[in-house]
Amino acid sequence: MKNYLKHHEWQIIEEGFDPHLNRISESVFSLGNGRMGHRANFEEYYSGEKHLGSYVAGVYYPDKTRVGWWKNGYPEYFAKVLNAPSWIGIHVRIAGQDLDLAQCNVEEFRRVLDMKTGLLHRSFTATFPDGKKVKVDAKRFCSMADGEAGAIRYAITPVNFSAPATITLAVDADVVNKDSNYDEKFWEEVYKEAKEGQAIVTAQTKKTLFHVCTGMKYVLESEGRKVTGKAASHTKEKYADNVVEVDLKQGTELVIYKYGVILSSENHAKDKLVAVCQAKLDEITSLGYDQLFARHAKVWEHKWEECDITIDGDIAAQQGIRFNIFQMTQTYTGEDERLNIGPKGFTGEKYGGSTYWDTEAYCLPFYLSTADPKVARNLLVYRYKHLAKAIENAQKLGFKDGAAFYPFVTMNGEECHNEWEITFEEVHRTSAMAYAMRDYIDYTGDKEYFTEFGLEVLIGISRFWSQRVNWSADKNKYVMLGVTGPNEYENNVNNNWYSNYLAAWTLRFTQQAIDYVKSSNAARFNEIVSKTSFREAEETTKWKDIVDKMYYGEDTKRGVFLQQDGFLDKELIKASDLDPADRPLNQKWSWDRILRSCFIKQADVLQCIYLFEDDFTLDQIKRNFDFYEPMTVHESSLSPCVHVILASKIGYKEKAYEMYLRTSRLDLDDYNNDTEDGCHITSMAGTWMSVVKGFGGMRVRGGQLHFNAFIPDQWKAYSFKLDFRDRVIKVKVTKEKTDITLESGEPIEVISSGKTLSLKAG
Repeated sequence: MKNYLKHHEWQIIEEGFDPHLNRISESVFSLGNGRMGHRANFEEYYSGEKHLGSYVAGVYYPDKTRVGWWKNGYPEYFAKVLNAPSWIGIHVRIAGQDLDLAQCNVEEFRRVLDMKTGLLHRSFTATFPDGKKVKVDAKRFCSMADGEAGAIRYAITPVNFSAPATITLAVDADVVNKDSNYDEKFWEEVYKEAKEGQAIVTAQTKKTLFHVCTGMKYVLESEGRKVTGKAASHTKEKYADNVVEVDLKQGTELVIYKYGVILSSENHAKDKLVAVCQAKLDEITSLGYDQLFARHAKVWEHKWEECDITIDGDIAAQQGIRFNIFQMTQTYTGEDERLNIGPKGFTGEKYGGSTYWDTEAYCLPFYLSTADPKVARNLLVYRYKHLAKAIENAQKLGFKDGAAFYPFVTMNGEECHNEWEITFEEVHRTSAMAYAMRDYIDYTGDKEYFTEFGLEVLIGISRFWSQRVNWSADKNKYVMLGVTGPNEYENNVNNNWYSNYLAAWTLRFTQQAIDYVKSSNAARFNEIVSKTSFREAEETTKWKDIVDKMYYGEDTKRGVFLQQDGFLDKELIKASDLDPADRPLNQKWSWDRILRSCFIKQADVLQCIYLFEDDFTLDQIKRNFDFYEPMTVHESSLSPCVHVILASKIGYKEKAYEMYLRTSRLDLDDYNNDTEDGCHITSMAGTWMSVVKGFGGMRVRGGQLHFNAFIPDQWKAYSFKLDFRDRVIKVKVTKEKTDITLESGEPIEVISSGKTLSLKAG
């Protein structure tokens, strides 16, 4: 755990430059706008340790799977969002020396991410080996008002000298993914152009043939006047630039405004990309930096009005939640139903930037409560459009008759994960699609989603489960063999409690959907029956039998559900007894040692209880929490938030607060020693749930909002807003009381601590 970032309510602040922490900061200070984004790489050349990263949403490459063996059904590729062409470079050379913070003496270094306005601001003083000293002040943003544009204001002031300088302003498509299996470069040149004042490069991805056109224009100013300088333009393979020669005058600031545009063939015709890029460059350059930024900041102002959470009395906690909300908001805007939420967003390449079950299990509640309902609906429709691929995925593994097995990792609906114990065995993910459907319908009341899209998906998933279980004559029950639960520190187990429970719940939920569609729209039901070749009587009879006879492991002595068969054969040791030098286990222990240990990456049983808490008594929840939590090492970023919610439920206030700080500051404090690879974007939605569902106790039951709020001892007050069924509801909790206000919309009744409250606007 690191603690080098300053605490501030609205800003992430780094003071002093430590090159050993630079890759972590590149992740934390990343910028995005839903369509594109960058790691917080320096504009100037840097020869030290770095991870250069620029990304465009929806653009990917099917990298050949790298394994030493092959099995039937194994995916042929691992899809990854590509490190894309970059426009941010401003390389400065003064009197024959590169401005390079790895070679200069660096003082007064300060890097600030202003979350309120989405601005990255960096300043420093650097002394060259020959004693020349410069001050630099750099500001950068990716426009939330225009997802294809960004801008930089880069100011240089020579402190103790006057000298000639050359400034290289480039567009560079000659990039490589850090996670490329064979150091292969995935981009090919299509077009390049450099002329005075601008450069444009169009590159295409190999195999998938996406085109990305990246352009830049620039303006130089000093003392309020334009500076022309002597400019030359250059091109080479996948690269175009302008090199400007200027004279720096001691004590006089030179300001470089650089404007960038990134366009994708996902949104524009390939033969029009250059023309559109040119027009947009002209447009944003004529608007100027200040006006572009004002439009961008206005969007952030509106976003924060919708989704801000305030915490009074605990700056670290306040900074943590806002950082999580900021990253979630700039990663996915919900405006394009073809897009989804990658685990690293625009902050890195680990996990390929693809879609995981995290979206349905963790991210959906955030968007349900803070955005237009169509945003959450789009996330569900995304999976509906991949139903045919889910059926193909199941067929590859030997399932039949329209069974649907959703991928663990995907870009286009095909499975593209490359670890067998997850690809084949982490089967629970397919029911995350069903649970998300329930979550959406409960929250919005939009049961017509069953009719339009949902029932087809549920039939496919239920067919998968009915074939994935088998009858055990020994147990006289249905069992599920050879699976991996969310706790990936145990592979290839039998009767994972979470997976068994989800399978049976899905079969019941599908029957509810069938009953609804049959009664509300018989014609549509008959259409679905025909389209899916659904044999209702035969199939639902089998499903009911599975539900009635599913096996669930239980330790009756302890009164806990068994994570899987044989769990009690392990030596049960508390995580607190581990040597701190052994943490995190996944970086210090062999995989064999991890699999034989009792230590849990994230607790499967507790994950299930969180999803279906109304199925269990408070005493059952407490016993299982007391048993599993001490063995949980939380080396999955998805783990701590679930523990916050359950600890809040059973009254463990200190544990809830401890886990809240862990989830909210996971990347800010680098808890798991892996933030350098990118931030944990999808788990950040869990941080939001920690406050709203954990401390706020928010639930939706029978279409009605319930709250059972408490306040951590460390806080004076906190508040959050919910967009619920065309109403905006604000909840503020202090040590004395809970205030619930209807800010807009029709009157509504809510339940707070068991009491019914009638709310009217204002």
